[in-house]
Amino acid sequence: MSEGREIFGSKEIELKSGHKIKVRPMVPEDEKPLFDFFQNLPDELLMFVRHNVRDPEVIREWVEHLNYERVLPLLAIHDEKIIADVTLHRIPHGWKRHIGQVRIVVSPEYQGQGLATAMLNEVVGLSAELGLEKLWAEVPLDSVAAIKAFRNAGFGCKAVIEGLVKDVKGNNVDILIMVCDIQRYYDSKWLSK
Repeated sequence: MSEGREIFGSKEIELKSGHKIKVRPMVPEDEKPLFDFFQNLPDELLMFVRHNVRDPEVIREWVEHLNYERVLPLLAIHDEKIIADVTLHRIPHGWKRHIGQVRIVVSPEYQGQGLATAMLNEVVGLSAELGLEKLWAEVPLDSVAAIKAFRNAGFGCKAVIEGLVKDVKGNNVDILIMVCDIQRYYDSKWLSK
């Protein structure tokens, strides 16, 4: 469980607004703040989260079974409140063992300030240190700001899957598959093993 803290620790980033934000791995003590974060997000934003994060048992399960080798969750904190959550999901075996999947949720009042790009850049850097070769993300095709944040962090657009998911109103939504080729940005010989 300590791998995420050893690799990343805590870092401060500055947003376009001038706010200083702390970014660090999730720890068990984040259960209530993380639950509160998800409670305050609009339904439209939570539609693309894969779990019912409004259920306190879901959050409790996450914090009680932290395994940074499987899922590395990084939180952005401002004024003692969680304002964003990015997760790096890894598969330890099989044909996708060199790929990480990235998911991110940013509180609406902190969107458009460079937070998503900064957090995604941290994940790309961590992924290089962890020996991953590629990162994968699924982004709603109509989410221009999210696509821009991923592109700014080195992700390229690879495919569109039409009508794959449904929004809160039951309408089909196209999904954009974005991939970051980590080796294009990090020369492995400079990374410490």
